[in-house]
Amino acid sequence: MGLETLIWLGVTGAASIFGYIKTRQFVRRKLRFVDAVQNPGVPLLAGGVAGLIMLPIAAFLPIVGTVTAIVFGLGIGAGVLHGARDVKRLPGG
Repeated sequence: MGLETLIWLGVTGAASIFGYIKTRQFVRRKLRFVDAVQNPGVPLLAGGVAGLIMLPIAAFLPIVGTVTAIVFGLGIGAGVLHGARDVKRLPGG
């Protein structure tokens, strides 16, 4: 495994984890009272849109690529899903 591959894995993992954590926090804090976030299709929609937005950005950056954009979208979708589940578990949720 070369150095470029390790850098790519680090960037991809960091982008995914960062997207997941920030999205989960956003859903828990800002979208707590929005009933639409409980819809089962919302995580798919959010992840897909995030991945599509990341694709043109990934085309211009030398280390990231389409896989990074897809993994970032998956992180966003998972963050929305788990944030919505957290809201359900909160008292009064």
